[in-house]
Amino acid sequence: MTDTLTPVLTDNWDADRAWTLASYEERGGYAALDKAFAMTPDDVISTVKDSGLRGRGGAGFPTGMKWGFIPQDNPRPKYLVVNADESEPGTCKDIPLMMASPHTLVEGVIVSSYAIRANTAFIYVRGEVLHVIRRLQRAVQEAYLAGHLGKNIHGSGYDLDLIVHAGAGAYICGEETALLEGLEGRRGQPRLRPPFPAVAGLYASPTVINNVESIASVPSIITNGAGWFAGMGTEKSNGFGIFSLSGHVTRPGQYEAPLGITLRELIDLAGGMREGHELKFWTPGGSSTPLLTPEHLDVPLDFESVGAAGSMLGTRALQLFDETTCVVRAVLRWTEFYKHESCGKCTPCREGTWWLTQTLARLEKGQGDEADLDLLLDQCDNILGRSFCALGDGATSPISSSIQHFRDEYLAHLTHGGCPFDPAASTAFAPVGASA
Repeated sequence: MTDTLTPVLTDNWDADRAWTLASYEERGGYAALDKAFAMTPDDVISTVKDSGLRGRGGAGFPTGMKWGFIPQDNPRPKYLVVNADESEPGTCKDIPLMMASPHTLVEGVIVSSYAIRANTAFIYVRGEVLHVIRRLQRAVQEAYLAGHLGKNIHGSGYDLDLIVHAGAGAYICGEETALLEGLEGRRGQPRLRPPFPAVAGLYASPTVINNVESIASVPSIITNGAGWFAGMGTEKSNGFGIFSLSGHVTRPGQYEAPLGITLRELIDLAGGMREGHELKFWTPGGSSTPLLTPEHLDVPLDFESVGAAGSMLGTRALQLFDETTCVVRAVLRWTEFYKHESCGKCTPCREGTWWLTQTLARLEKGQGDEADLDLLLDQCDNILGRSFCALGDGATSPISSSIQHFRDEYLAHLTHGGCPFDPAASTAFAPVGASA
């Protein structure tokens, strides 16, 4: 595993008008199509399997294996759906990718659709990011005009239509079956499984749903080979990924690096924490992943190592907070988000997130007593594993992990009768490891 940046998806972001077809083709764009068309669809799937590419949307499921689940003996049409409904708090990788180089995604869609024998593909984008939607629509139009989409692409005999679909702005539509509901024109709510999308997905037909970054990684794998991709990262977490650094870091942004790089290395690349401050807590994969602390700075950022540390790699949304941040207030804000975004379909999530918010808000104001911490954990336990989809589980992660690592800070709110980080508080509170 190398410890340097590996610009692949981000390599052309600094090019002049990188989002245009001309700029993309100057750097070899769409060359992967002819190489893929010279292979059989099954060979393309095998190449992606051999590369070790795992889903970049959070779950980390092997992409090639997911493609292989499509029953080719099913007479119904096959569909590819790209999940571009990026809305996890702190996650900011797919939207910059689609803005800077939408053709990278479009080329990936074509190769991936060919592999699963789909003749229609969709990119489901958040309705709020109108600038991204327009850029994608123009890229798709350019691809049609250049013969990269439509009938008989590059003389291969393969046909593909690609539709950019704007969602209505619901976090729950990041869940793949809720996304399918929204794409079909219904309210975004998760479906009961089985059947799984690979068997009965969009319009009750076999469907593959992948994250933007997963699909965008496919052209480089076809161009350079499975061994090239597998040679980066770690033994079980192959390849590279875009790490989004935000919060109290000197140079926040997207850093593309091999899986297995550490947060300490990424912070160094980002110029360190903001001057005069030090790291207090951070999220490895967005707000729905358990919090980690400075003692985890050297944990390799791969699926297995982060899992062993008690969290999840998720979307690699690294939110960094220094000692000036109140962990209770931060967790409360995240929980308010999950309460608001719950679709309401299941009781544990609909009612549970509401009660979590009430209890946290009371604690943040310094009201209640220590028993409320056990009440919070009990509420989390009643939600975890019992909600219809992963939204409820994700809502419990920052709460249970923050109590585990920062129980003293919760108790300090009760001692001070409010947030000890409030300048109006009578006594300053310095969390463990932070300067007073």
